[in-house]
Order: sequence, then C-alpha cells, then structure tokens
Amino acid sequence: MDNERQKLKLLHLMRLFYRHTDEQHGLSTPQLIELLAAENIDAERKSIYRDIDTLRSFGFDIQKLPTRPTTYALVSRSFTAAELTLLIDAVQSSRFLTERISNKLVRGVASLGSKHQVSSIAKHVHVEGRIRMQNESVFHNVDVIHEALAAKRKVAFRYVKHDVNKRPVAQGKGRTYLETPVRLVYSEGCYYLIAYNEKYESFPVYRVDRMQGLRIADETAARNEAIATFDITAFSSRTFSMFGGEAVPVTLIVGEEVMSAMIDRFGKDVEVTPVDEGHARLWTTVTASPTFFGWLAQFGTAVRIEKPAALAEQYAAYLQDIIAAYERQEEDPGTPEAIDDESKA
Repeated sequence: MDNERQKLKLLHLMRLFYRHTDEQHGLSTPQLIELLAAENIDAERKSIYRDIDTLRSFGFDIQKLPTRPTTYALVSRSFTAAELTLLIDAVQSSRFLTERISNKLVRGVASLGSKHQVSSIAKHVHVEGRIRMQNESVFHNVDVIHEALAAKRKVAFRYVKHDVNKRPVAQGKGRTYLETPVRLVYSEGCYYLIAYNEKYESFPVYRVDRMQGLRIADETAARNEAIATFDITAFSSRTFSMFGGEAVPVTLIVGEEVMSAMIDRFGKDVEVTPVDEGHARLWTTVTASPTFFGWLAQFGTAVRIEKPAALAEQYAAYLQDIIAAYERQEEDPGTPEAIDDESKA
C-alpha cells in the first residue's frame, strides 16, 4: 500500500501546489514534506527538487519565490484571481440559475484558484438578492436545443405564461409548437430560442424556461436563405428584451447626457452626426414594440424620435395610454388597469 501511494507522489505534489500556492503564496520544502507525510507519502528534500523539475518539464509553471525561507509556487493558472472573480460574479448574477445550481457552479469555479485566492474573492464579492428560477428545466431544455441544432431537426414544445394568479397557462390554446431552432441566445439573465416559423416566414423568440415538454421532433429543420443568412448581431442590436416586432429604420435626436447609453445599446459603430453643441442625430434600426418604447421613455426628453413620423406617433400614443390609465385610476381607484403582455412570443 505504501509503495502504491509512493507512485502517486507526483500527483499529490501537484495538487498541493494547485491548492496551496499562487504567485504570492508558496510552500517551503519542509512544508511540502510535511503535507505529503499527511498523505502517508515519504519524501526527502532531494526527491522534492527532482519532482519539481519533473513537473516543470511537463509544463507546470512552478517557480521559486523571493522569500525566506525559500518557497515554491505554481505561478501560472488558467485564470487569474480577477478573472475568477468575474466568473463567480457572472454565475451569481444569472437569474436563470436556481440557488442550488448557482452554488454548485461557484464552488466549481472557485476550485480553479488557490485557497488564498478563493478566500480573497469571498471577502470582496458582494451579490445583491436576486430573483431566481424556481426549477432547473432550463438546463434540460438548453441541452435538447443544442442536440436539435446539431441534428438539424425541429423541436416541439408547449409554451406557457402566467395568469394573474401566477399560474402557468399554456399559450395557443395548449397547442404543441413545432419550430426550427436557429440560435440560442442568453440575454438579460435568461435564455431565449430564436426559431424560424415557416408559416409566417418569421423568427419568433421563446423564453427557454417557459417551454414545457420540449423534445426533438422527427421532422427535419427548415433550410432556406433567410436562415442561412440570419445575422444574430443585427437581430440583437435592434431587439429589446428579446421582444419581436417589425424592424424599423429610425432617426433619433439624442442629448449629449445620454449618448453613453446609446453607445451601450447600439454599439460604438452606430452612425451619429452632431446637430448642435448638446445634441446629435443618430441612425439605427429597432423593432417597434412596447419594450422599445419603455426603454426610450427612461430618457425622458433627452431622446426624441425624429423619423419615421409613424413610429413617433406610436410612441406618443403609448405614452398617452399610460397617462390615461393613471387618470382613470384616479377617477376609480378600485379598478386596476390590465396590462397586455401577449406581444412577446
């Protein structure tokens, strides 16, 4: 048994370097010998040096640190401490993850760093209370969609939304949707499937966590020029919160105080021309939807739709409907206004 453990010496030594050392923390030769002894592995100083050379020749970046006594450390890893912090925060920020899955992934990411890095990350990462999914069906659904894309097959599912009692209600009178999957997109904390509908020759969008009974259908996926040339970048830049709608070229008059927000939304390459000292004219394409209007409303008078006039009129009507709803509420506070959320696939 002791001979067998001795054969595993290099693996145990590598694990010690991985768990206990980084560019700022090392282990001395006596410490390495002591830690190996805890695993019932005998080691001598000279054998430790030989083993370190062997690990180096295999590609591990083990360096001597400028410390007294001399210590050795694994100074290069797949991820730096800062990168691990970003990965952990991204996991914890994801709304589609349940608490159990989030904690599991965080532990997995943290294991990529040394114990000193993980301890530092835990002290500095602050995560606000976030709304999370209540089930883990999204993981199954994502796998099924990936398989369907690889197999070039359609997917079948029921699609649900919630009623006023928070109960899931099947859309389309409970029918089974049969769609060609085109792209899987992660946006604003949720996964979405962009599909192709042959009947309407359109690209509907579905929330993956709202797809029930998702399965790969026997029918072969549709193939045409529209699917082959589908531009996910252009689609995402003009789509707000993955709401579908008609693509409309739009000209906006934008105040300088919100120009950074415009660049965040449309990218640095968006076409812009100064109008005066404090305003610019911006050209882009958007999907005309209530979500676009809601996004626009947050900027108040700092952004105005110049063209097309029809879109500006739709936006004005959207705002007037909101004002009218509050005016009616003041007249009859016991009658809440219903909000239609059926515009999203």
